[in-house]
Amino acid sequence: MSHRPLRAVSTLAVLLALTVLAACSGAGNRGTTNGFVSGDGSITTVDVADREKAPVLEGEGLDGRPLSTADFAGKTIVVNLWGPWCAPCLAEAPELNEVATQYADKGVQFVGVLTRSKDPSSAIAFNRNKGITYPSFKDEGGKLELGFNDSLPTLAIPTTWIIDSKGRVAARVLDKVSASTLANLIDDVQKSTA
Repeated sequence: MSHRPLRAVSTLAVLLALTVLAACSGAGNRGTTNGFVSGDGSITTVDVADREKAPVLEGEGLDGRPLSTADFAGKTIVVNLWGPWCAPCLAEAPELNEVATQYADKGVQFVGVLTRSKDPSSAIAFNRNKGITYPSFKDEGGKLELGFNDSLPTLAIPTTWIIDSKGRVAARVLDKVSASTLANLIDDVQKSTA
């Protein structure tokens, strides 16, 4: 009796299982809206002396107007990578909006980066429905998120970065973030660059 057919079936079953697992985790879905890679909730903070220059994000906002983080120079900037197809992104949106409102006159500017969405209409509708007024970039090709590769690259969606008032990447959160955690991070970043 030969074990080759059984071995071939076993190998095929393992390959099929790996393919299914990759599809569920979002691996290999770059550029589509079918999946996402969720984060582990890790928070990375960078000592002041070790902070790398943040990319200047430039492009088109959801409203079709030009948008640039250079317009917010001198402020602490919170950048959130999100998509309307991403459940953790939608769950954290009210938390982000709460902190954006709370810190609006404390030298903090929030900016979204809409990723993997060819049609921003669902994102515009979501923001309008939730009362989110801070701007978001359209970033269909992922160019803006790649700008963080030299400092703290994204490994998940959602990802939130905090850029200090001197234009350096100071912190990153992988996965959804709570209002209290985000507020504490912003406070720490502002104190460290005062």
